[in-house]
Amino acid sequence: MQTNSFFSAVLFDMDGTLVDSEPLWLLCEQELTIDYGYHWTTEDQANCLGGPLDRVGHYMHGLTKAESPEFFTNSLIDLMAHRLRLGAALMPGSEALLELCVSRDVPLALVSASPRVLVDSVLDNLSNHPFQISISSDDVNNVKPDPEGYLKAAKLLEVSIKNSLILEDSATGVQAAEKSGGWVIAIPHLVKIETKGRVKTYRSLEELTFMELSNFYSTRPNITD
Repeated sequence: MQTNSFFSAVLFDMDGTLVDSEPLWLLCEQELTIDYGYHWTTEDQANCLGGPLDRVGHYMHGLTKAESPEFFTNSLIDLMAHRLRLGAALMPGSEALLELCVSRDVPLALVSASPRVLVDSVLDNLSNHPFQISISSDDVNNVKPDPEGYLKAAKLLEVSIKNSLILEDSATGVQAAEKSGGWVIAIPHLVKIETKGRVKTYRSLEELTFMELSNFYSTRPNITD
């Protein structure tokens, strides 16, 4: 694939972008907090969307006034790892988009704010997954909204982040993607994200045909910062 005709790489967020794991997160969050007298809501989930997970632990601790933030963070990771090992459905359109990238030799990376145990639980359930590399929260010093994960992914793939496409679903992830200097497609579910600057919003990955992505690439605004 010529870098002057298409993106040099496509970098996927994991939760809510590649896999439909947000319903599993909701179940685990409800299961964990109900034991401490709190009913976790979709509003709570939206407030914590995109991590980092220690922020979720602090949020739960603040609501329940029980245990410690670290207890809630670690317990949530354990619950999610168990559910993800059982399998999580791919988001609509993600499989077709991966196949499109593979067919055109576009490098792929998975960049998540989740710890390695959760990333590997997802990848282990994807037969012959096409990602050349994966980045977890264990692989960086600063997680999203810091851009370190995306910058590291581009460096390992040996591509320019400024010519890479990043797929995200959360405001936190979009913020990290924008800061990296990459181009961003947002597929928001629980929060509102506007099309502006480096970010273009779609309703589903199913809309991302090769023609649509090529048009996005060729009509990108001239942003130099």
